[in-house]
Amino acid sequence: MTHAATDIPPATPTKNQFALLAERRFAPFFWTQFLGAANDNIFKFAFTVLATYHAAEWGGLDPKVAGALIGGLFILPFVLFSATAGQLADKYDKATLTKLVKNMEIAFMLLISAGFVLHLSSLLFLGVFLMGCHSTLFGPVKFAYLPQHLADSELTGGNGMIEMGTFTAILLGSMIGGFLVKLDGNGVVYVAGISLLLAVAGRITAGMVPASPPPAPELKINWNPASETWANLKIAHRNPAVFNSLIGNSWFWFMGSIFLTSMTGFAKEVLGGDEMVVLLLMGLFTVGIGFGCVLCEKMSGHKIEIGLVPFGSIGMTLFSVDLYFASSGLSPSGALVSVGAFVQKWAHIRVMADLFLMAMFAGFFSVPLYAMMQARSEPNYRARIVAANNILNAVFMVIASVLAAVLLKAGLSLPELYLVVGVMNAVVAIYIFKLIPEFLMRFLVWILIHTFYRVDQRGLENIPDDGPCVLVCNHVSFVDALVIAGCIRRPVRFVMDYRIFKVPVLNFVFRTAGTIPIAPAKEDPAMLERAYERIDQYLQDGEVVCIFPEGRITDNGEIYPFKKGVMRIIEKNPVPVIPMALRGLWGSFFSRWGGVAMRYPRGIFSRIALIADRPWAPDVVSPERLQNKVLELRGDWK
Repeated sequence: MTHAATDIPPATPTKNQFALLAERRFAPFFWTQFLGAANDNIFKFAFTVLATYHAAEWGGLDPKVAGALIGGLFILPFVLFSATAGQLADKYDKATLTKLVKNMEIAFMLLISAGFVLHLSSLLFLGVFLMGCHSTLFGPVKFAYLPQHLADSELTGGNGMIEMGTFTAILLGSMIGGFLVKLDGNGVVYVAGISLLLAVAGRITAGMVPASPPPAPELKINWNPASETWANLKIAHRNPAVFNSLIGNSWFWFMGSIFLTSMTGFAKEVLGGDEMVVLLLMGLFTVGIGFGCVLCEKMSGHKIEIGLVPFGSIGMTLFSVDLYFASSGLSPSGALVSVGAFVQKWAHIRVMADLFLMAMFAGFFSVPLYAMMQARSEPNYRARIVAANNILNAVFMVIASVLAAVLLKAGLSLPELYLVVGVMNAVVAIYIFKLIPEFLMRFLVWILIHTFYRVDQRGLENIPDDGPCVLVCNHVSFVDALVIAGCIRRPVRFVMDYRIFKVPVLNFVFRTAGTIPIAPAKEDPAMLERAYERIDQYLQDGEVVCIFPEGRITDNGEIYPFKKGVMRIIEKNPVPVIPMALRGLWGSFFSRWGGVAMRYPRGIFSRIALIADRPWAPDVVSPERLQNKVLELRGDWK
């Protein structure tokens, strides 16, 4: 990880994301976020239940649109004030801002408590807006804080923990809020009391958040939200991958807001369930997202794996469309049913499974996007880029609220709304993957190493987190480059025979990954020279280049003599050289075992290995020494 001057050099990176909960650089911030999210949702869900099931007394709204209106009012401040919040998070210490936000929360909860106790819905609507302001200010702090205190290898796990904690807090807050308002007599008083206690607890944990020096203390605040919002979006647009990650994140919240804000109406109007059924469905949805977020670290191999994004998008579409088919034929009648009666029907079990699985795939979709946005953003502008993300999130959520309300008023049922959103998700996914082919390329790589093979990875920590280097590896199969790319945290630029580069399907992956096709001098000297020019440029830009010095895929399982191309590379670019060896691919479907590759489905689901040695100084490198080391690393397991 490359740290700006104001970043905190992280402690030894943890190997397990849950271990972060024992470290001061993460735990106080995690619990501050957790308590704030729980408090937001105790209040919002309690108010939504009252406005839906007791509309005449608490707002007089149509029960089907009450949730959408409250949700839209909550996220309106993100549109208005995120630009300012991003500047503040870049200009001031994030620990100081965290304490300020928690002081605001206590004041706002006093006002909200008065609204509950005095039965003043106007105060509660104002409280929704003010808590939206509180969350707007904290948003850039939250996501800019993590890359300042965590290593790149911890970002996926750290984001997964924050997202899991957030959605667990949403679940617990909704359950507590829904349970308390059902209590006869003093339910709303209990909601007010719990909200105040959580606000105070959040202020206590905020006091333990470590100092986080600002990256741009000299920044002059632009108080014009329109011009600053536009400036933030232009900053984010400098890096297409970052900007499109913002678009992807915003789409995640577009879908999530439609499902979450309509859940109360869906449970009552479509499924015929009471308030506890609402909590059950919201619980499944939020636990599903949290489960997906936590799984991301394991599925990504402790790196930022954007190949999970298409995987998540496919699942989101499949299960949201199936939710339409599972619920469109239901016609509740009579009294609202309890949870016990609800879960006895197979049709309801299918609905619950769709909600859980759709949410789980949404977790796979969102966490890598957040991690990539943080890792690839310029440190001095990181909080403002997060603010740009929050602005887009808010705009998408406002549009979602308006669209949902318009479509429902036009006569669409909630299941039909879910079908429309599922189809829209497929269209948006295709658009994003067309703009940034890297997402789809990484998905194909991820599928390969998690479906066809089980990869034992050793010594890959020897590959530096930044700076140029050359990887040298034996060449066993047509998918060697994909296996290596799927295991290494950094982008790798491969040099490979132009005939392998042209293989259908694989060609898309190679082109997207910036692979360099090469040909022998006697066959195409111009291509050879272009290849060396591109290698030089990649290394001068501080990137990782991988070569296969044999110049061919083995046809007998043995390592062929290494050619001298590596010497030409390091003579002009004296960078570290790291020998590596692939094990177990000989005899697999993609190797030339038996003479021709991809003829016999042998060893497709086998275990293979990628082993890396320590970096070598360029002055000790020779083709013979490298070949001997790669042979030693490979051993007898071909």
